Amino acid sequence: MSKPFFARLALVLALGSASLSSALAQVVPSAEIMPADTTHKFENVGGIPTVLKKPWYQGKLVRASIVPAVLIGYGAYTFNGGGFYTNEQANRDIHKLFPTYRSKLDNVLILAPYAELGLVALAGIESRDDRVNTLLVIAKSEAIMLATVFAVKNLTRETRPDGSDNLSFPSGHTAQAFLAASIVHTEFRDKSQWYGIGAYTIATSVAALRMINTKHWQSDVVAGAGFGILSAHLGYLTHRNRWGRKPRLPEGMSFMPTWLPGPGGGAGVGFAWHPLK
Repeated sequence: MSKPFFARLALVLALGSASLSSALAQVVPSAEIMPADTTHKFENVGGIPTVLKKPWYQGKLVRASIVPAVLIGYGAYTFNGGGFYTNEQANRDIHKLFPTYRSKLDNVLILAPYAELGLVALAGIESRDDRVNTLLVIAKSEAIMLATVFAVKNLTRETRPDGSDNLSFPSGHTAQAFLAASIVHTEFRDKSQWYGIGAYTIATSVAALRMINTKHWQSDVVAGAGFGILSAHLGYLTHRNRWGRKPRLPEGMSFMPTWLPGPGGGAGVGFAWHPLK
């Protein structure tokens, strides 16, 4: 072969070797040279939704206080002859419709929502909470309602429409009825809204009868409804549902009564544990 051929061959091999060396120099294992990437250390790769803290105005306490605050606020606005539709005007219009009607039914109906709660439970309708926790919520709500209502009564000292005493604002009968209605609504609203509607209808009847019987002004019953609803909401919000639960043992663990016969025997408790595989 001629010398020019060998010269061209050597040139081609030299260029190919240089290209291969350049390519190999660029292909370097990233794990050996490049540092670990920590910029996406806390990135949510799995797409799991994060729990965002709600602003204060979307909290449970604020939402539970909206309706009671409106009712109590209206009662305070119309208290002692204030407002665009005064207590005297409301009292006059009510007794135009019911000039001579008087009834003691309001003294009975205040507990009618609780009777509804018991009857529905006896009918086998499952409530939100078990009986023990429901009774604890009722007791706590009643304590809150009685403390707040009678404290406000003694602070305001408003005279009743019939002049019998100075404990008119707010209406304790109305607060009691709306508290019980709120308990019924909360316990059975997942089953049917009609239970709550019936209970609130009874509570509204109590408020109307208190005004018809000249025992309360409109401001008293509206504010009383707010105090009753608020007390029930606070009773639920402050309850942790820890009572009335059966103790739960770890899986594979059990206790059983035992009896050992003989002079040295007696009653006892046996313990068994079978570790799960």
